[in-house]
Amino acid sequence: MAVTMQDVARRAAVSVKTVSRVVNDEPHISPEKRERVLAAIEELGYRLNPAARTLRTGRSGVIGLGLPDLREPYYAELAHAVLQQAARRGLTVLVDPTGGERDRELALLRGRGGGLDGVLLDARGVGAEDAAAAALPAVLLGERVAPGAAAAVDVDPAVAAAVAHLVETGRRRIAVLGADPRPGSPGARRTDAFRRAARDVGVAVDEELLVDVGPRWGRQSGADAAARLLDSGRPVDALLAHTDALALGAVRAALDRGLRVPEDLAVIGSGDTEDARYAVPSLTSIAPGTSEVAGTAIALLEDRIEGRPPRADGPRAAAVELRLRESTLGVGVA
Repeated sequence: MAVTMQDVARRAAVSVKTVSRVVNDEPHISPEKRERVLAAIEELGYRLNPAARTLRTGRSGVIGLGLPDLREPYYAELAHAVLQQAARRGLTVLVDPTGGERDRELALLRGRGGGLDGVLLDARGVGAEDAAAAALPAVLLGERVAPGAAAAVDVDPAVAAAVAHLVETGRRRIAVLGADPRPGSPGARRTDAFRRAARDVGVAVDEELLVDVGPRWGRQSGADAAARLLDSGRPVDALLAHTDALALGAVRAALDRGLRVPEDLAVIGSGDTEDARYAVPSLTSIAPGTSEVAGTAIALLEDRIEGRPPRADGPRAAAVELRLRESTLGVGVA
């Protein structure tokens, strides 16, 4: 027998109307009641009936999720988090690998393929102004800070913490993998954050150590870029990579050259993916609050789809922190 809204209401000891308001993410419900309803939904495995929702609201219950590269572990984990959050609200997600290309991102914002109620987009080629002018309700994910325009991630504090940690462990020649010459791009923003953090702790920035790895931030790109850097003869004792995949590729290149991680070369990634936690050595990484980003994004998109006014608290930046592991602390220390 399918679980009904009435079943959830009985388990949570609330009215059916309260359950409806929670699954539709409406405001003015006490945190305690909301938590009880969500716990009951999770326990019973309740899912909204998409056909019933379509008849009642005229909505399809389907949203699009545009991501640059599903081969990169962070984006695979972000997609999983969005799918989980959407399922709790009875939404279906169509995932679209955009390659970070502006034309493909714009096509998604224009409702490519039809049948979508709205779009979530981790953008590389478009900006907040494109999302605001989109044919569909749209929310940008990632490192965007335009008020009301995004489920934002502010990595600057974690980049600063990463640089401070490297300096505390005696590193002074810090390279960056994923530097990007395009102003406003994620690589450019993170590299600018590195420059500011290095300046604040008195570390000189060697621009030759800020490496553009190309459009794909994967393991092979990280290995190739690190190999070029290590073979160049330029002194380097630490690498700050803009994804865990880049960092893991760099670790491979270092080990192939007989270097020890972290004794000879400390390495920090970004994404706090499962690969980072189980690598040998395990990878120190910037954790970007993936689940929080997914939940905030879904809530914002539902508000736009339903035409609700912006929430009083507005979108907030996800909690970002540095997770210390063996690639900077030493094997057996983390």
